Amino acid sequence: MKLLSIDTSSQSASCAISEDGKLLGEFFTNVNLTHSQTILPMVHDLLEHTRTTLSQMDGFAVTTGPGSFTGLRIGLSAVKGMAHALGKPCVGVSTLETMAYHFQGQRCLVAPVLDARCAQVYTALFRWEGNTITRLAEDQAIPIQQLGESLKNVKETVFLVGDGADLCYNSLNEQLPCLALAPSFLRYTRASVLAAAAQTAFSLGNTVSAQDLIPAYLRLPQAQRELLAKQK
Repeated sequence: MKLLSIDTSSQSASCAISEDGKLLGEFFTNVNLTHSQTILPMVHDLLEHTRTTLSQMDGFAVTTGPGSFTGLRIGLSAVKGMAHALGKPCVGVSTLETMAYHFQGQRCLVAPVLDARCAQVYTALFRWEGNTITRLAEDQAIPIQQLGESLKNVKETVFLVGDGADLCYNSLNEQLPCLALAPSFLRYTRASVLAAAAQTAFSLGNTVSAQDLIPAYLRLPQAQRELLAKQK
């Protein structure tokens, strides 16, 4: 099965092509360009470099959030358009769960954290036991100090991964000696890791149509939050 995976959910952007779990190619950028400027040219170049065509794809994977509202819309729109045109199935994967897949094959706790601004983070908690991942907390948007409260009784090492890792570590490490920063090369969401997370869903037939792909924002857009605050 050939799979095209796309991530534009946060600061970085990437796309990858895999076949039966083997990575054929990946493009990754982490620059100050909008994802609308980068992702489709990246897909075009990746197809050329791997000598493949969109029509050869058996399915598509995309991160569905949480993350940047604009970034999520760009990635989802790109995948929905390609999958709909080709009539191919899709898998949407939580951005936080995707980041946890950097630690596949290990025995550890992983807390992905994305900076949600205003001293808040998008976060969840996962345990890896070899190739088995267990979700211990649902995706949520919470204050950083609340994250600290939720981890205060944990005795084993918790790896922080994501663009909010430094922020959370610097805020909480004195009160939480269990925290450890993931290496910098594991901090960002990558389409190759998304492909690994989506592979199981595809193999089990847990797919959706392009029409049914939806984002998971977890909270209202800033404009709506400001409007509600004014109304109160």
